[in-house]
Amino acid sequence: MTPPNPRRTVPMATESSSKSRPEISTFKGQDRALRAGRLGTGGLLLSVLAATAPLMVVAGVMPTTFAVMGIVGQPLLFVVLGVVLVLFSVGYAEMSRHVHNAGAFYAYISRGLGGTAGAAAALVALVAYNALQVGIYGIFGFEVSGLFATYADLSVAWWIPALVAALVVGALGWLKIDVNARVLGVLLIVEVALVVIFDIAAVADPAAQGLSLHAFNPDTLSGAGVGTALCFCIAAFLGFEQAPVYAEETSRPHILVPRVMFLAVGGVAVFFALSSWALTIATGPSAIVAESQKQSAGLLFGLTESRLGGTFTDILHVLFVTGMFAAMLSFHNVVARYAFAMGREGLLPAAFGRTNSASGAPGTGSLLQTAVSVLVVAVFAIADDKPTGDPTVPVLHLFTWFGNIGSLGVIVLMAAASASVVVFFVRRGAAGAQAWRLATSALAGIALLVIAVYTVKDFDVLVGAGPDSSLSWVLPGIIGLAVLVGLAQGLLLRARKPEAHARIGLGNEAFQLEKAAEEAS
Repeated sequence: MTPPNPRRTVPMATESSSKSRPEISTFKGQDRALRAGRLGTGGLLLSVLAATAPLMVVAGVMPTTFAVMGIVGQPLLFVVLGVVLVLFSVGYAEMSRHVHNAGAFYAYISRGLGGTAGAAAALVALVAYNALQVGIYGIFGFEVSGLFATYADLSVAWWIPALVAALVVGALGWLKIDVNARVLGVLLIVEVALVVIFDIAAVADPAAQGLSLHAFNPDTLSGAGVGTALCFCIAAFLGFEQAPVYAEETSRPHILVPRVMFLAVGGVAVFFALSSWALTIATGPSAIVAESQKQSAGLLFGLTESRLGGTFTDILHVLFVTGMFAAMLSFHNVVARYAFAMGREGLLPAAFGRTNSASGAPGTGSLLQTAVSVLVVAVFAIADDKPTGDPTVPVLHLFTWFGNIGSLGVIVLMAAASASVVVFFVRRGAAGAQAWRLATSALAGIALLVIAVYTVKDFDVLVGAGPDSSLSWVLPGIIGLAVLVGLAQGLLLRARKPEAHARIGLGNEAFQLEKAAEEAS
């Protein structure tokens, strides 16, 4: 007997039905399911927030945005982006009540825009999160190399600690998620505490202009650099959208996932807005751009040295590194789960759709991400002909190039997910009941598309290349290529294996339909 088409037979879940069926069962067996009940609100929140790497943002992203864009109003940008992402989260969180799948973005896009679009989204997500994760190895290796030079008087090439970190992260990827959550949580809490201490110190000891609110003045956002500054700043939020990836590993995904998303977006927006404002207070709004251009990533450490002393600054340097490690681990977990979801639904070889029997982690996906990381770091290490301590290859190339490729990919995914929310509920006759959610999703989608356009338009600025450089189209072209290859795979699957195509994005629900069909036959 031919199995029914999953897209026509699976009814739309309601909030009440979600509550009566909190766990997700699987027909394919435990090796095809991520273990439920591992994460509560705290563990899930720490897992997704770790990807934001707060100290890396405050010490790296913020001074870079001030310096390159010349815009004082960065604190206001974080508020604006917070509003946009809250609007996005309204519909995205509602989708998480109806769709529980470790593929998150591509699962939602599949449900709204169809399996072919979902296949494209899956490949974009795999490329984007891999790029974000691998890029951090560059700045991580450079900073660890600097610590060795400063505190041990040892000259260590950046790629050595980068490769060691890749192997350690890969090993942790094999362990169960609650172990990883503890690692992420401890690092994150200490990191945030140190940044808060700096914020308080800056407010207590401001520069000559005092406690000025000039950075929140809309007039500071005039100029050609605003759109590109949004591209820089949105990267600071990346991580909150990962909450649905862990849905299958929570006992109450319909409650915990939306809760964690709103807590993450709101907390990140407030935290980064206040911290970037603290930087303007510590230097004075009129001097923040010039000081950022002069000191770059050293700005925060120079300000803490004068206010909180050398010991605090030394600890901050160490936490800067551990924060990056936490972000690498978080992105690694997400990539492994995307690979798991894709393997389970035929978008990658079936081996990726199985979990470790011992830990329940998506082990094959973890191995894939580790292999990609080691390969990319090795390529950049071979290409690096600069002396030890030169940031050109690890920071300006590996970190900057891959970080912006990843950010562009996630922005595109969020815009597509916003559209899928609208289509999903309209097709199911729920437009009236979900009207306000559809409106917020549409507004968020438009805003995200605008940011994506600016990102592509100004990619040469983002990666520090000239306007005539081939990098300005080759690097964003990687995301474009992922879209095209994913669409081709989806169309091919629809033509040759329509039943597999119909299962894209359905996860374990499709397996339950297969079980029912086999029992009926």
